[in-house]
Amino acid sequence: MAARIVNLLVGPESDGMRLDAFLATADGMPSRSACAKLVENGAVQINTCPATSKSEKVLLGDRVRAEVDEPDAAEAPGLLAPNPYIPLDIRFEDEHLLVISKRAGLVCHPSPGHIDDTLANALVAHCGYGHLGMLQGEERPGIVHRLDMDTSGLMVAAKDDETQKALQDLIRMRVLDRRYITLVQGYMARDEDTIVTGIARSTRDRLRMTVSDAPGAREAITTYRTLERFEAGRRDEGYSLIECHLYTGRTHQIRVHMRHVGHQLVGDQLYGRGDDRANLGLRRQFLHSWTIGFDHPATGERIERRDRLPEDLLAILEQIKERSMGRTEAGEQICPLLGCDD
Repeated sequence: MAARIVNLLVGPESDGMRLDAFLATADGMPSRSACAKLVENGAVQINTCPATSKSEKVLLGDRVRAEVDEPDAAEAPGLLAPNPYIPLDIRFEDEHLLVISKRAGLVCHPSPGHIDDTLANALVAHCGYGHLGMLQGEERPGIVHRLDMDTSGLMVAAKDDETQKALQDLIRMRVLDRRYITLVQGYMARDEDTIVTGIARSTRDRLRMTVSDAPGAREAITTYRTLERFEAGRRDEGYSLIECHLYTGRTHQIRVHMRHVGHQLVGDQLYGRGDDRANLGLRRQFLHSWTIGFDHPATGERIERRDRLPEDLLAILEQIKERSMGRTEAGEQICPLLGCDD
């Protein structure tokens, strides 16, 4: 790799900033995590003295020198293009991993029709291509698990292969706690239950998954708790707000399981009936990853984050709040945390 020298002067607006943050705000510098790596590798000096910590504070008048590696032109093709224009809503970050709240409409990694406008492209812009786990392949840097394009909420990404593998192992061992909020059509009679089936790709529609006991089907386990029920109207069968706990991570798992028990998700354009009135005008599935919890693979620290419902989903609940039949005990605990009572 070639290298270029960047010389910076700390101005009043940067006085007291962390070194890695100061470097990342300068024109032509890489992401903050990449700048932290520069400090760790001894490539940064402050007033001719080697910087010793990425968290060191820079002061007004300091002169900062950084030696930044540039990839050779021959290495550039094939790398996923960074997209700095996709904002990342980061809820936790260290040198090993990130917890992100993904907005609805954002695809996780490149696919037909989505080449450089994905979460993976945003991760490359934030972390640098060489500072993300690659176990899922060169076009899925950092990706540990996916959320469907129109599903919102919390997910985790890895900055190195070791962390990526450890997080995937937590999912396989069913100890990475992922819980989702969904509004389904109809009256969910039970306060809680567990759904265990096989799931396989549909032989009739390759875009869909289906409950199956065929040899190639994979076990899928979802538990749910009913939070609140809503009375039927003239054009619908009522609604149930539920929390789903994933023990496995099959494609479209919650959407397939809810359809299987006769309660398709409000707004689901793939597995639902396509009735705009019954869908309350929502054009994407009412599904939000609201909490995630796991033991940090490197530090052992317990990481737990919550994410209230986005405004479009809160607006749907606002439409039907007068039809509420009351909350369950679980609903009394959880609904205020979702922003339902704001």
